[in-house]
Amino acid sequence: MPTEPGSGHDLRHHGDAEVRDDGRALVDLAVNVRAGTPPAWLRERVAASLAGLAAYPDGRAARAAVAARHGLPVARVLLTAGAAEAFVLLARALKVSRPVVVHPQFTEPEAALRDAGHTVDRVLLRETDGFRLDPAAVPEDADLVVIGNPTNPTSVLHPADSLVRLARPGRTLVVDEAFMDAVPGEREALAGRTDVPGLVVLRSLTKTWGLAGLRVGYVLAAPETVALLERAQPLWPVSTPALAAAEACVAPAALAEAEEAARGIAADRAFLLAGLRDFASHGLRVVSPAEAPFVLVRVPDAAAVRRRLRALGYAVRRGDTFPGLDEEWLRLAVRDRGTTEGFLRALGRALDA
Repeated sequence: MPTEPGSGHDLRHHGDAEVRDDGRALVDLAVNVRAGTPPAWLRERVAASLAGLAAYPDGRAARAAVAARHGLPVARVLLTAGAAEAFVLLARALKVSRPVVVHPQFTEPEAALRDAGHTVDRVLLRETDGFRLDPAAVPEDADLVVIGNPTNPTSVLHPADSLVRLARPGRTLVVDEAFMDAVPGEREALAGRTDVPGLVVLRSLTKTWGLAGLRVGYVLAAPETVALLERAQPLWPVSTPALAAAEACVAPAALAEAEEAARGIAADRAFLLAGLRDFASHGLRVVSPAEAPFVLVRVPDAAAVRRRLRALGYAVRRGDTFPGLDEEWLRLAVRDRGTTEGFLRALGRALDA
C-alpha cells in the first residue's frame, strides 16, 4: 500500500459532470443522490421556510435536533453547507504537519488540503485486498487521517473496530460517513461516539434526501474542534431552507423512512450485482461485498464502454479520477429494478460492440 502523494488524477471531477449539458437527457447512474427525492413532505417543509427569508438564519433548533439524533451535546455539532464545506474548514483550521488520505475515496478532502497549502500523503488500498483497510499501512506519524465509510467509490464498509485502531492522541481521525444512512442499521457507524480520541465524523443529508442543490451536512467532533472549525466558517453559512431541511431529516419519522430506503437500496443493489455477474465472461469484475448505494466495477476498455453507454442513453461515473484506480474502472449508482434492467441490457450491448 504505497503512500506516495502523486498528482496525476483530476481531484475536482465529480459524477455530476456526466449529466450536465448534453448529459441531461441520460438515465443517471453517475450521481449517488437517491432517485425520486426529495420527498413531498420535505419539499413542503423547505417551501414553508421561505416565509422567513427576511431574517438571518438561526441554526440553533437544527443544531439541537442533530445533537439529539446522535445523543450528543450541542457543543459537539457543527452544521455545514454540505459535507464538502467541512473538508475545507478542516484543511484551513487544523494545524497539521502530515495529513494522510486513504484512497480510493472521495477526492474533495485531498483537494481541500492541497488548496490550503498542505502536502498530502496517500495510502492506496489495493484491489487484491478488496480495497479493505489495514490500519498498519497508515504512517505512525500522520497527524490527520481521512477515510470514508462506506467508501466512495469502492462501496466498502470498513469495520468500526478497524477505524478506531487509527485513532491516537495527537491525531485527528476524519471519517466521512456521507453514505452511512444508506446502510441498514448504520452498522459500523462512529457517529455519536465520544470515546475515540481525535474523532471527527462528517455526515451529509444530500444523498438520501436529494438535497444536493440545497447544501446541508454536519460535523460531529469534540467541542474544542467544533469551536475551531466554527471560527473558520463565514457568517451564516447554512441557509434558512437548509436549516429547515436539516431539522426535518433528523426527526424520528424521517429516520424511519431513511432506514426503509436503506433496506430498499440493499435489495436493489443485490439485483444489480446479480445482473452484473452475468458479464463475467466479458472480464467484468465487481468489488464486493458492496454496502453503499453504488458499486465499483472493473471492465476492459472501460472508457469505450462508458462512451457506448452514453450513446445508449446511460451515464455512469468514470473511475480513473480516483487515486488508486485507472481507466478500467466505472462506478454505477444503484437504482430501482426497472432502471437496472434497462441498464443491464444497454451494458450487454456496450460490451458486445
